[in-house]
Amino acid sequence: MSNSHVYKQIELVGSSTKSSDDAVVQAIARASETLRNLDWFEVTEVRGHIKNGQVAHWQVGLKIGMRLEDGE
Repeated sequence: MSNSHVYKQIELVGSSTKSSDDAVVQAIARASETLRNLDWFEVTEVRGHIKNGQVAHWQVGLKIGMRLEDGE
């Protein structure tokens, strides 16, 4: 076996009424419930919904890298 790794990359959008950071945390937490070997993430976009002059909802686009297991 070599020390190199191969990753699969998926894209998700996390959302939160609290903050953009919370949207990231929620997306990763939910993904980790059904996916294995999550190793890294990259924020690709941040957007939100404005209501009455205030940020009402955050949406954060993410790329998440999963390390493939041997034989995949």
